[in-house]
Amino acid sequence: MEAIRTSSLSLRFRAARPAAAATSESQANRMFVFGYGFVGRYVSERLKTEGWQVSGTCTSAVKKRQLEDVGLEAFMFDVNKDELKGLYSLQDATHLLISIPPIPGIGDPLVCLHEDLRSTLSCGNLQWLCYLSSTSVYGDCGGAWVDEDYPVNPKRESAKARFSAEKGWLDLGHDLGVAAYVFRLGGIYGPGRSALDTIISPTAMSEKQKMRNSRRYTARVHVADIYQAIKASFDVPYSGRIYNVVDDEPAPRAEVFAYAQDLIQRKGTGLSGEIDDGDLASFGTNQVEGYTGGGEKRVSNARLKKELGVELFYPTYRSGLQSISDSWTCRDSHQPR
Repeated sequence: MEAIRTSSLSLRFRAARPAAAATSESQANRMFVFGYGFVGRYVSERLKTEGWQVSGTCTSAVKKRQLEDVGLEAFMFDVNKDELKGLYSLQDATHLLISIPPIPGIGDPLVCLHEDLRSTLSCGNLQWLCYLSSTSVYGDCGGAWVDEDYPVNPKRESAKARFSAEKGWLDLGHDLGVAAYVFRLGGIYGPGRSALDTIISPTAMSEKQKMRNSRRYTARVHVADIYQAIKASFDVPYSGRIYNVVDDEPAPRAEVFAYAQDLIQRKGTGLSGEIDDGDLASFGTNQVEGYTGGGEKRVSNARLKKELGVELFYPTYRSGLQSISDSWTCRDSHQPR
């Protein structure tokens, strides 16, 4: 696949009414989230506390009950067999967040529903949509600094599917006449999902985690900074824009885990854990069978700061992990808040 300049995805960059300015009361803002995962739930819970009406999808009855227990409206939704008409609050949404990853062999599971989405959302309520993509679309850039206009060259099928989905969602936003954005996220971490939690966990690293151990550079972003980027985009009067949502310091996993290990040791009472010797040995090597090398790149967040005015809460992995460590009071307290 030849490298493609991502600016081609922004050809429809145009003026648009700021999404949040359409209503004078926050109560009138209605967010629908496709995919109540780690990011989707974090964003939804915080919007709920600000007076938003929030609803979204999940894939199990257990998850549905958990979401309803914290006051979120949840629909069980299987994109392969369920119809959009069952999501009765979707047509009332003023904001739409898409946080469903590609499915191997299928791609974006919602792409096939774009005609139905266009029909459902064409009633005029929707003002803003955002697709959460990944920095994996850039592929291997040899460690170069990359911004949103850098030619993308995805190698893995999942990255190719994400890049294709980016165009699909921007096109849908254009057709609906709403503000549409793509956020290319780095590795997501936060309370309950971090290097600290991996070390504390009684289970060994997964093969997928080990596959990333040899990379010199890994872009990361704290979930709280994803949330503030989403909020900032509500007030930007343009559409069709792509943003890298990452912190300031791409760093190797070995360095991050060493710092996390030190935080745990300094925490002392009630906390214990260390990286397995076999996992430590995998840092800096390609020991996983079939692994052909990571996408080496350093991802720039300059556009995020300049255009959205975002000042990162956690500009480095150190500040982010320190915040998570500070929130722990005992062995069982490292849970998402």
